[in-house]
Amino acid sequence: MSVSFDINSEIKPYQVEIGEGLLEATLKAAGDSIFLCDSFFAGRLAPCGRPIIAIDATEYAKSLDRMSEVIIRLRDSGATRSTNLIAVGGGVIQDVATFCASIYMRGISWKYLPTTLLGMVDSCIGGKSAINVGPYKNIVGNFYPPDEILVDPDLCGTLAVEQKVAGLCEAAKICYARGGDAFARYLVLHPSAELKNINLSHLIELSLRSKKWFIEVDEFDRNERLLLNFGHTFGHAIEGAAQFAVSHGVAVGVGILAAIHYARISTGKETLPQSTATLATHIRGLLAHIDGLGGVLATTTEQDLFDRFAADKKHTSTAYTIVGIDKAGRLQRLALPRSSESENMIRETFKAIRQPDFLSAAE
Repeated sequence: MSVSFDINSEIKPYQVEIGEGLLEATLKAAGDSIFLCDSFFAGRLAPCGRPIIAIDATEYAKSLDRMSEVIIRLRDSGATRSTNLIAVGGGVIQDVATFCASIYMRGISWKYLPTTLLGMVDSCIGGKSAINVGPYKNIVGNFYPPDEILVDPDLCGTLAVEQKVAGLCEAAKICYARGGDAFARYLVLHPSAELKNINLSHLIELSLRSKKWFIEVDEFDRNERLLLNFGHTFGHAIEGAAQFAVSHGVAVGVGILAAIHYARISTGKETLPQSTATLATHIRGLLAHIDGLGGVLATTTEQDLFDRFAADKKHTSTAYTIVGIDKAGRLQRLALPRSSESENMIRETFKAIRQPDFLSAAE
């Protein structure tokens, strides 16, 4: 049994369907389609008899100079304006598919089947692409949502623990950001790194419906949707300084803890709002399942972390832009003046995450 709902987009409305067995059903009804997939799935897709463009899902694969290669392979595979592109993979595949589908012959239709938990609970909706150019990560991109998103929870069965943790960190963040009872409903599902004894379809639906609200009120990242950057500005710096030895979702989890730490030292208050303390405890519990994470964080340097933080594209010439927490535990956008005071607190935060006890500190 599957569940579906629509996303209202100014570009085009699109549908999300969540249900077991959707990948196999898609292969049986591929029609005049071309598949773009992570190389890992190429063998599984082969029986459908349709052209397959398989790429290794690396950071280099989503660089701007690689987009021309995908376009050429689409053309060589016979793609026309009426061809339906079906993307199967995680975040890299989604970025490549979004960008290439939007520019090939000025735009073709496409479907997306996310294969990571992070993709299923978060990035599959919203329509964004993020493409690397030279040394600059995610500096180019656009909005071009798929016509349909098919989420098959069965694909989570083979995920590594780190991939599960990455997805749950993002789902927790989305539900917390949404406010109301979304985070409480998330916790009732007892999400754990092993994904045992959990109705995964319900968790995915809750997270995506929570994110749906942000997309429909602020599709193009001008106001409310920016709250979903909670943990990301610190997280991107951590991800880069660790030379991508930490996955994006896990880096965001650490970034959430960093943002909470910054809130403490910037306000001088040791006691967190109960909801924030619960979030921090939950994130720490998830990250505890990542072997060697503390060691990886310790290999980073405070200066490199700060430099990467300062280079984030969300900042302005006069302020560092982050998502923080108010005294009631609600998320808020903050513009921190580019002053020595702000810099010192940011550096103090990065110093803290490199300490051996940071990931195990009690709230």
